[in-house]
Amino acid sequence: MIFNPGFNIEPTTNPMGFVYGADVFGPQVENRLLKDIRKSLSDPDCEGPEVVYAIAMDVGKKIHAELLKERHLLYGVVTYAAGKLGKEPIRSQGHIHWVSKFSHWSTPEVYEIWSGEAIIYMQEFAEDNPGRCFAVYAHPGDVVVVPPYWAHATISANPDKPLTFGAWCDRDYGFEYDGVRKHKGIAWFPVFNDKNEIEWQANPLYDKSELICKSPAGYSELGIVKGEAIYTTFEKNPDTFLYVPRPELKKEVWENYEP
Repeated sequence: MIFNPGFNIEPTTNPMGFVYGADVFGPQVENRLLKDIRKSLSDPDCEGPEVVYAIAMDVGKKIHAELLKERHLLYGVVTYAAGKLGKEPIRSQGHIHWVSKFSHWSTPEVYEIWSGEAIIYMQEFAEDNPGRCFAVYAHPGDVVVVPPYWAHATISANPDKPLTFGAWCDRDYGFEYDGVRKHKGIAWFPVFNDKNEIEWQANPLYDKSELICKSPAGYSELGIVKGEAIYTTFEKNPDTFLYVPRPELKKEVWENYEP
């Protein structure tokens, strides 16, 4: 199943990337190659797809281009290749969103899965004590919101299918890797077992923690409408996702947050 994201964009797998409709703007797609990320893998010499993922930051309907800039919002799209990196799933490096010059907050991210199977992993801190750790399992049409300041990684849970997702981000996006790299990764490592199912291994460089595996919350307090594309929600009410560039608007939601 491929979820309809609410605007005219087509993920492609060979070559990996995106095709924009006539009414859609977007940049040239960037590809991340296996050779570029080997240092971040537990087995740097592993086999895997040559092009690991394709990414296009700042896409949308042409009629919304100025509206998005005014609201400091950016929509990004990513496709992960099918396959594995040795025994590891294809995933992003763990990171925290840097403190935005716009809001002076680390910013949240609103993910929407289009195709494939995803796990959005997140932990409260990139310190020795990682705090609460969650693995949120998501399927096409599901939305997952990562809160400000949390370390997180996006994982493709099904090696037989590419994973494609979109996300609302702050226009002044950027990543902090230091805390995660100091611990040689996130607090829980996903690995495939012999049945191609994800298993979790605790990273011994962190204090002992518990991993909570769950489905996504409803996020109604964050404007998420079940079954509706997050781009469509924006189109209906462009102020819905103002909390992405301005997280202080939902300060009470981020306290004791559970994804």
